[in-house]
Amino acid sequence: MAASSLAAARALLLSPLGPVARAGDNANPVRVSFEFFPPKTDKAEESLWEAVRRLEPLNPAFVSVTYGAGGSTRERTHRTVQRMLTETTLKPAAHLTCVEASRAEVDEVIESYKAIGVDHIVALRGDPPGASGIGGAYQPRADGYANATELTAAIGRVGGFDVTVGAYPERHPESPSIEHDIDVLKAKVDAGATRAISQFFFDIDAFLRYRDRIRAAGIDIPLLPGIMPVSNFNGLVRMSAACGASIPAWLAAHFDGLDDDPETRKLLAASVAAETCARLQEEGFSDFHFYTLNRADLVYAICRVLGVREQKVAA
Repeated sequence: MAASSLAAARALLLSPLGPVARAGDNANPVRVSFEFFPPKTDKAEESLWEAVRRLEPLNPAFVSVTYGAGGSTRERTHRTVQRMLTETTLKPAAHLTCVEASRAEVDEVIESYKAIGVDHIVALRGDPPGASGIGGAYQPRADGYANATELTAAIGRVGGFDVTVGAYPERHPESPSIEHDIDVLKAKVDAGATRAISQFFFDIDAFLRYRDRIRAAGIDIPLLPGIMPVSNFNGLVRMSAACGASIPAWLAAHFDGLDDDPETRKLLAASVAAETCARLQEEGFSDFHFYTLNRADLVYAICRVLGVREQKVAA
């Protein structure tokens, strides 16, 4: 280790400040990105655009718009992305899945995004439609793309897209092992993926071990930690069970007895997420992807902790 690195490490150990206090002064500038989902109602539409307008001045590297199970939000996703292109300064990335769609239908969606000027797609296999939903049994269509690797390759054949894929630091629920997950990620990179965003997580050490393992496997595309500041703990338990994200005992203890105290839950959610990002920043991460759930308040506060500040948005 170089003398300068040793000096920096020593200064860090001797600092009276914790990682949150140090975060804003970190020498590595932070880049953020945000995920939104297309609204189903007029009220939800209003909430979405309030969140978009609040976060837009933070100049995110990109924002992504999700695609419902079985392509159920296809038109709403397309409409939301198009509005972002025409009414904001944001750089939208459209989610795309291959569930319940033929190859021809998926190719048509890819071409339609290219036609409106989208140059970034988040390629995901997708969750089964209907009652099974997230974590349910997946059955590819005979005339469709079987998985995210095939979908990534299809996007590459059209050309002109940055392709982001998912990564699972604690193992995909359907995967036999973390080694298999890493092999799948490598296949997606070989098919043309240029970036990976992790499933949300709370076990930082597990995420760092995953980072080390994919690097050792020769996977060198950027890995963005997926951060979900959730104040609804019961909802978090359900989501975590479906997607394979563990909930540490300390996190459950934080939320215990707060079912009727939403304001305290929000404070805890922001605190946990800020601490996670600050520690990862000290581990060398400078890009963070936030699952906003179409709410800006917690994400905005965490970005402030990380030193991300508003920039003037052109009228």
